[in-house]
Amino acid sequence: MKQKRYNQEFKQTIVELYRSGTSVSDLSREYGVSEVTIYKWIKALSPIENGGGLTPAEIAEIQKENLRLKQEVEILKKGYDHIREKVTDQEMIDHIEQEKENHPVQVLCNVLEVPRSTYYQSFHKVKSTHAIENEAILERIKIIHAESKGRYGTPKIHEVLKKEGFNASLKRVQRIMKSEGIRSNITKKYRPASSASQIEERNNLLEQDFETTTINEKWVADITYIHTLKNGWCYLASVLDLHTKKIVGYSFSKSMTTELVLQALTNAIDVQQPKEGLIFHTDLGSQYTSEDFEKAVKTAKIQHSFSRKGCPYDNACIESFHATLKKEEVYQTTYIDFEEARFALFQYIESWYNRKRVHGSINYLTPQQLEDLCRQKAA
Repeated sequence: MKQKRYNQEFKQTIVELYRSGTSVSDLSREYGVSEVTIYKWIKALSPIENGGGLTPAEIAEIQKENLRLKQEVEILKKGYDHIREKVTDQEMIDHIEQEKENHPVQVLCNVLEVPRSTYYQSFHKVKSTHAIENEAILERIKIIHAESKGRYGTPKIHEVLKKEGFNASLKRVQRIMKSEGIRSNITKKYRPASSASQIEERNNLLEQDFETTTINEKWVADITYIHTLKNGWCYLASVLDLHTKKIVGYSFSKSMTTELVLQALTNAIDVQQPKEGLIFHTDLGSQYTSEDFEKAVKTAKIQHSFSRKGCPYDNACIESFHATLKKEEVYQTTYIDFEEARFALFQYIESWYNRKRVHGSINYLTPQQLEDLCRQKAA
């Protein structure tokens, strides 16, 4: 039987519960993690003396990132030496002037091997070509903005400049306008998306067939809303295994973005380690049809299945879970803020729903019990 895997958020939350006063033995009993493992997590995720408040895990990650950056710098410097002699000092000064809004001048001079004295002395001679161009672009921006009665923002002004022959990127125009406080005075009115809008139909591989033979064959996913007094609406993205009814992955956020559903999928994959060919079913929401999400699904070699527009039955299982969550937990209390809701959802999903709540559809086992049986059978 394979060793159980836990994502970083799970480990961190267990440690936070320990720090809030819950004993290790109680945590072990509640969440099915050995006491030895919990003590290891506490040690790894607790700040060390003279460590600036960093944990051993964070320090190790910083050291790993520093090594990677050092290697990249060495590689880039070797390549840079071959082309530096072909670039004039004035071109380097122009580049530093252009990038000083994004990076300190001292760092730019050190990386590009230009003495700071050379850079600063250049301004006592003549303005850089880049600065002169910026002044000309700014004057034209002011006129275009005024002629539009303040209605034009960066994209439209950039298009006008292009047509007039100005060689300026969109980001350059954005920087110039931002530095001068020039912006569109138009505020978009919020309009809810119409259900009659055109939605591209995609493959439905599930076809309301919820039958499975073991774990990690078919997953379903969806998003639900959780209200808090301080932070307003927050969002829970969940992933459910149709075989065990277990919530194998989830993510909670203050915003409903692609990152929210990506994190829920990533957590599920990290913990479950599914084989190729898993069917992952969702609705046609913009988060699930986004390019970034489709790329993640393909990378994981998962088959993405979609409900048809206006046909929620394929996702009935995950919607049933969210309805149960609302009835048994969310509607029973009022969450003050995001963090209070996050802890409550963690305890409900990880301690109650997955490990203690029996399901009639799986012979009154808990989801975790059925998963353990499946793993023992496959071992």
